[in-house]
Amino acid sequence: MSVMFWLSSRPEGLGFPIPAPWDKLAHTAEYLVLGYLLARATGRPNLAWVIAAWFGALDEVHQAFVPGREAGLDDWWADLLGSLLGTRLGSWHHQALARRRIKSERRRAEQPQSYLPPRAP
Repeated sequence: MSVMFWLSSRPEGLGFPIPAPWDKLAHTAEYLVLGYLLARATGRPNLAWVIAAWFGALDEVHQAFVPGREAGLDDWWADLLGSLLGTRLGSWHHQALARRRIKSERRRAEQPQSYLPPRAP
C-alpha cells in the first residue's frame, strides 16, 4: 500500500502516460492485487474489500492535491471493481488451500499407524 501511495504522490506517476481507456484497466489490476493480498492476509474478504475501498477513496483524494495528477470518480470505480475481484479471488484461493489441507489431514489420519518399538542402545 505504501508503494501505491508513493506512486500516486509523484506528479508523473509511473513515468509514462497511460492512455484513457487503459488507465482504468491499470487501476483495476492494481487494486485486484491489493484486494487479493488483503483477503489472503485477513482471511475475511468483506473486511479486505472495505479496507481496499477506503484506501482507493483516500488515494483519489490524495491525488487531487498532487500537481499534475487528477482525481476521478471513474478511477475509484475501477479501484472498487479491482478490489472486489481481488478479494473474491483471494477468498477462493484461501478456501481451496484449506480444503486441500483438510483432505491431506484426513488421508494421513486414515493411514494405519505403524508402531516401531524403540531400539536398544
